[in-house]
Amino acid sequence: MLQPLRIVFMGTPEFAVPTLEALLSWPGCVVAAVITAPDKPAGRGRQLAESAVKQAAQAHNVPVLQPTNLKDLEFQAALKELEADLQVVVAFRMLPQAVWNMPPMGSINIHASLLPQYRGAAPINWALIHGETQTGVTSFFLRHEIDTGDLIFQDVVPIADEDDFGSLYEKLKTAGAALALRTVQAIADGTAPSLPQMESSELRAAPKIQKETGRLNFKQNAPQLVNLVRGLSPIPTAFTTLPDGRTLKVFRAQALDDEDSTGPTTTYPGTWFSDGRSYLRVQTTNGLLDLLDVQLEGKKRMPIQEFLRGFNPSALQK
Repeated sequence: MLQPLRIVFMGTPEFAVPTLEALLSWPGCVVAAVITAPDKPAGRGRQLAESAVKQAAQAHNVPVLQPTNLKDLEFQAALKELEADLQVVVAFRMLPQAVWNMPPMGSINIHASLLPQYRGAAPINWALIHGETQTGVTSFFLRHEIDTGDLIFQDVVPIADEDDFGSLYEKLKTAGAALALRTVQAIADGTAPSLPQMESSELRAAPKIQKETGRLNFKQNAPQLVNLVRGLSPIPTAFTTLPDGRTLKVFRAQALDDEDSTGPTTTYPGTWFSDGRSYLRVQTTNGLLDLLDVQLEGKKRMPIQEFLRGFNPSALQK
C-alpha cells in the first residue's frame, strides 16, 4: 500500500478552512503542518486574534507555524524538516521561490476565478463589479509570477443576479474545497494535468480593493453602480457622501429607468431625491440608483424604509 501523501497547508482566512478540512478527512494524505498568519490585534479591546485556519488546525491537533517573514532561514529550515511531498495554498501570501519550490511534487494554489481571468488578490469582488454571470475556481502549480502557473483543474460556478460578495464567497469557498481535494487526489495518482495558461490582451485583473474603489461615481450608469455595490457587500462596502457631508454605506441597490421611477427626476448625475417614506434615489448618467439597504455613519445598517423614518430630508440639500 502506498504511503499517504504528506501535505503542508498554507492559508489564513475562513475561505481556506473548508479546503483544510477536506484534506484532513481524506485518508490518502496527512497534513503535517499548517502555515498561517501571525495572531493580530482585533476588536475594540485590540486583543490578539487567531486566524480562522489556525483555529481549525488546532481543533484537529495539527501543528501550526506562524512566520512573520517567509524568507526567514529558520522558518525555511523548519519547513524543510516537515518533509512535505506537496504544499497546498489557499488565500495566503505570495511565496518566495525557496518555499514554493521546496516539495518534490511542488506547490498548488486554489484561486477563486477561472484563470487566467482575474489574477490578483480580489477575484470575487472584481467578477461581480464587472457584471460577470459566471466565475469559478482553479487549481494550478505555483510559479514565479502571481497566478500564472500551469493549470490543473477548473470548476465553473454561476453567478446569480442576487449574488453579492458575501454569497458568492460562500459558494466559491465550498467549490474550492471540492476542487482542492480532487486535485490532490489526481496528483497522488499521477494523473494531474499541467496546462500552460493562455495569455490574452482581454484579460481582466483583480487587484486589491482600495477604499476609494468603493466610492459611488454617479457619472456612471445605474447598472454599473449596482454591480459595484454587489461586489463590495457586505464588506468592504460601497459608499457615497451625502450633500451634508456625512458618509452613507450602501449594501444593496437596484437600477431604475428614469421613466419607471416615481417622483421627480433630473438629468444631472448626483442629484438626490426621496419621498421621505419609501425610497431614496440618486440620478446617474443613465437611470436611477434606488438605494435599498444602507448605513449612515454612526448608525446601524437598515432597510431603506426604516432608515427614512429617522432621516431628515434636509440632508439631501446642499
